[in-house]
Amino acid sequence: MFTALLDTCVLWPSTQRDFLLSLAIEGMYRPIWSSAILVELEICETAKLIDRVGVNAGEAELRARHLVEQMRTAFDDAEVVGWEGLEGTYSLPDPDDEHVLAAAVVGGAAAIVTNNLRDFPKAKMPHGLEILSPAAFALSTVSLKPDLAWQAVQKMVARYGKRGPVRTTDEVLTVLAGRYGMTDAVDLLREFS
Repeated sequence: MFTALLDTCVLWPSTQRDFLLSLAIEGMYRPIWSSAILVELEICETAKLIDRVGVNAGEAELRARHLVEQMRTAFDDAEVVGWEGLEGTYSLPDPDDEHVLAAAVVGGAAAIVTNNLRDFPKAKMPHGLEILSPAAFALSTVSLKPDLAWQAVQKMVARYGKRGPVRTTDEVLTVLAGRYGMTDAVDLLREFS
């Protein structure tokens, strides 16, 4: 199965995270990450809940921790261990991204999904490791099995009514296309529906 490391920046936006992980739940790929990525996600999610949603700090920390715990439970084989020895060996433009590449290599990823494309220059990447934007990854994944991707979206929509505001399929697809630039993947999904 295709393995992709999901960087913090693609896990932080809620709807994008839900979509990418929903594709994984349908068996379309295997997601991986490191403990460092999950720590970053917890910090970013806490800040988002405080700054954008207005949740108090204690509640925000609890909710962010719960999110990470849910991810660890749902994807119990996703957390890569033993990457620390490779951190700092790649001479990336941003040394803070070394842990991402190290985890991808140790985890056997075929791709790193990130918004920080320029921080992972092709010349520094091990042979066979692709660096993809979330939109490019979504298109590639959806195009393989649009029926499974459609199921993933339908299950997302069903979950939205249970926690948070109700969203229609069209609303979810519009957010994925408009906010996250997944226009081509969304077009394929709309054709399939």
